[in-house]
Order: sequence, then C-alpha cells, then structure tokens
Amino acid sequence: MQNATATLRRWTAALFVAGHVWPGAGADVSATEPAADNGAVVVMYHRFGEDRYAATNIGLDQFDSHIEELTSGRYNVLPLPEIVAALAAGRKLPARSLAITIDDAFLSVYTQAWPRLREAGLPFTLFVATEPVDRNYPGYMSWVQLREMVAAGGVTIAAHGVTHRSMIGQSMAETRREIARGRAEIREQLGVTPELFAYPFGEYGRALRDLVAELGFTAAFGQHSGAIARTTDRYALPRFPLNESYGDLQRFRLVANSLPMPTVDVTPNDPLLSAANNPPPYGFTVLEGFGNLERIACYAIGQTLDIEQLGSRRVEVRLSDAFKPGRNRINCTLPGPEGRWRWLGRQFYVPSG
Repeated sequence: MQNATATLRRWTAALFVAGHVWPGAGADVSATEPAADNGAVVVMYHRFGEDRYAATNIGLDQFDSHIEELTSGRYNVLPLPEIVAALAAGRKLPARSLAITIDDAFLSVYTQAWPRLREAGLPFTLFVATEPVDRNYPGYMSWVQLREMVAAGGVTIAAHGVTHRSMIGQSMAETRREIARGRAEIREQLGVTPELFAYPFGEYGRALRDLVAELGFTAAFGQHSGAIARTTDRYALPRFPLNESYGDLQRFRLVANSLPMPTVDVTPNDPLLSAANNPPPYGFTVLEGFGNLERIACYAIGQTLDIEQLGSRRVEVRLSDAFKPGRNRINCTLPGPEGRWRWLGRQFYVPSG
C-alpha cells in the first residue's frame, strides 16, 4: 500500500502540469455498487502516434495497451451520452463504466485511433472545434472524413467551439456567438446536433458554465482529473488526460478503476479566481459512508496544503501561496474498496495581468 500511495502521489502531482446535482442523486442503484459509487470514469486523448507533440500525444504502443485493457472484460465502455443520460435520470450504470473522449479532430484520430477503436468495438466521443476543419488546417481531419466516421457509427460528435481559443476573457456575447456557430456548423456539415460540450483547454468560470447550460447542452467537460459522481456538477465534469508521459498501463489501470468521491457544498462556487480570492478557500463535504476522511490526501503543484476536517464529513483545504496565472488544479484522493481510489479534482483559473 505504501508503494501504491507513493505512486499515486507522483501521478496526481503530475496531472497539474499536464452547484448542479444530478436529478437522480438519491436513486437506488445498489445492484453492483453503492448508489454514489455508481458513477463513471471518462478518459481524454488528443493525438495518436504524433511524437512531436508529446504533451498531447499518446504513443501507439501505449494506446494499444489501453485498448487491450478495456477489452479484457473488466470494464463497461459506453457511449458518453449514455452515461450522461443514465446519471441524469438516476438509472443504474454497470460497475466500472467508462467513456473514451478525444479532443480537436486531429488527422491521427482518423488514421490511427478510429481504426483501432472500431476494430475493438469501443465507442468514443469526438469534441470538434470547427475552424481547423473548415479551413483545412494541416494535421486536422476534413468534413468528408468526419462524415465517414459518423456514417459508420460508434462515434458521438460533440462541440468544442470554433477557434479553440480560450473562452476566458471573451465577452459573454462573443462566447455565445462562437458556441452557437460551432454547433450550427456541425449540424450543417454532419447532420447531428451536439448535446455535449468541452471547454477549450478545460478553462471555464461560473458565467461560462451557466451559458453552456442555458444553451441547452446536457453536460460539459473540463480537463481536470476525477471520477464522476452523482453529485458532480454536470457542467463541470472531469476527464483523465492521457499522454506519452502519463499514459503507461499501470497509470491507465489506476484511473480506469478510480471511484467517485461524492461531495456537496463545494466552495468556492466559481473556479475563475480574482486577486481577492486567490488562493481560493477550497472546501467540500463528503457524503456519509464514503471513506475515513483522516486518510484523505490533497495535492497542488508547488504548494504546501493544510487539510482540516470539520465535523464528521467537511474538508477544508488551504494553500500556502496564491496560484500563478493560468490553469491550476487541486486533486484529492481517498482509499476506496478493493484497492481502488476515490478521486476528486478541481480546476481553478487565474487571469493574467
């Protein structure tokens, strides 16, 4: 256990570099796992076999090992919309439910990932930013290739904006136009209307989160780690990023087997920070029956954290220093059953200047 804990700490720290509740939160889903354990894991890729882009690339040998693991019979790989719909309705999901997502429609998705996933019978969701496709940017897929994938089945097309620029700092009017335009272009070109959204670079604040909800998307995803619980804000859902540095099979098994850490009353409400609330007063309440909180551990790159338990289930985390401009993350883990780990991640963003 000591070695496993040390390994988890290294991986968790590395991830920093690399109040909507599900309507069915109280449903009886105890057939295979406790109700709040009946969540899901979502993994995220970008490029495949493109060694020049190590930060966003997964090696083909690594990806092949992931597929072999996912087809071993231990996991239930489901279309992402099916997971979102089941959690929203309070329907039971199979144990170890997992969804595969890919961002940005790089050409290697078409040439490398799609053939492998199709042969293995594994569904996936592709978040498409439309401008690189529209303008035939080198290294990106074409609309013709995307139509071929949609026609073949097993692929869910989801929205990722138009330009893939960060939406932090844009006016809400500009952001509204971009999201609507990207969605309309996908509908026009592919004949499908995206129901899921991924924030470019995983960056969002409360106002952007609320806009995505207002525009009628059923869920939205960041790039922070963690398993999805029934208490997770469905417009701030986590995904485990995988790349060359953090895509070995041991780590993949760790994240694929992670469990939710069901929480409520998460503060602060807005992950977009200002000088007045940086460092953020981060806190959350873990539901009863989900682990001994004396064993909780939290990590933030370059920070010393003070973790305080208030009462039986409240956790308050205080940072030693203000976050630097850009993306910052806090990950908290808690030992779970069967050698698995409960994993809660939160991303914060500090504007520059």
